[in-house]
Amino acid sequence: MRKLKLIWDFYGPDAHRIAEHHEIHLKQYIQLEHLDISITGIEDLNELHSIAFLVVNEDEMKPVRDALKPHRGQVYTN
Repeated sequence: MRKLKLIWDFYGPDAHRIAEHHEIHLKQYIQLEHLDISITGIEDLNELHSIAFLVVNEDEMKPVRDALKPHRGQVYTN
C-alpha cells in the first residue's frame, strides 16, 4: 500500500515554531478521529521554511485531506 505525506508549509523567521505548533494540532486530530496514523513530524527546509506533515495510507487520504487542507502532498518514502 502506498503512503502519502500530507504537507503544510510555513515561512518566515517563526516558521519552525509555527510548524511545531501545527504538529500538535495534527496529533490532536488523529486522536480525536481515532485514526491509525503514527507518522507525523516537522522538518526545517531552511532557516525561513519549515513544514509540518503526517503520513497516511493512500486509500484513507481523501477524508483527511478534505478535513485538514494540506498545502501539498507527495509519495512517502522512508
